[in-house]
Amino acid sequence: MDHQSPEFSLDTPESKNSRRKPLAERMRPSGLHEMIGQAHLLGEKCLLPKLIRENRVGNLILAGPPGTGKTTLATVIARDSGCELLKVNAVTSNVAELRETLKLARYHGSEKCFLFVDEIHRFNKAQQDLLLPDVESGEVRLIGATTHNPRYYIIDPLLSRSHLFTLKSLEVGEISKALSICLEDKERGLGGRKCSASEEVLASLALIAEGDLRRAYNLLETMVEGMPVGGVLSADEVAEFAQERGVRYD
Repeated sequence: MDHQSPEFSLDTPESKNSRRKPLAERMRPSGLHEMIGQAHLLGEKCLLPKLIRENRVGNLILAGPPGTGKTTLATVIARDSGCELLKVNAVTSNVAELRETLKLARYHGSEKCFLFVDEIHRFNKAQQDLLLPDVESGEVRLIGATTHNPRYYIIDPLLSRSHLFTLKSLEVGEISKALSICLEDKERGLGGRKCSASEEVLASLALIAEGDLRRAYNLLETMVEGMPVGGVLSADEVAEFAQERGVRYD
């Protein structure tokens, strides 16, 4: 009886898990050189990129609408500064977890570590007060991210010890560029599907996303996964997709 050779896959558990991650997570920039948008903060003549490269960034509060890159920027700051990034989500974290994370941040040292608090506006006053001693002493470097006005939702002592940077909604052209890169990227993006779209079609998707890059990635992924390999995304399909989901489309 003939025995067929077993089929082997070159996929490692890590690569399979990577593909299970949301597209927006896979496409996060690996460094400042891959960042799209926020030229008012990251442009050639801006101070922040220089501070990042020299690991001289202080405490930061990053404010802006969803999908504008607050978490991404925090990750890039830590990576390009050669530092660890300890993450806490204020929605799910409690005082006990926050104390443990602060302890770990002190162990690493502020020169080699950032504490990132996502949705920091969700911390109550007592939780924000808990951050103050370590931030004030310089033992912990804080990066907080919020979609709310920090002047109303973050306590004044914490604000006064931090630099506030406001991120803007991405322009249509910036989102279109990101989607184009995603379609070509075979490692992290949708390049393996070999699908394509014109600049006009990608601009239409970007318009629907309304400045939210995460939303744009989700829209693109849903449409491409519903197409045959090597398909071409058309303007009519984008319009129909938007209409089916009740998305505003002009």
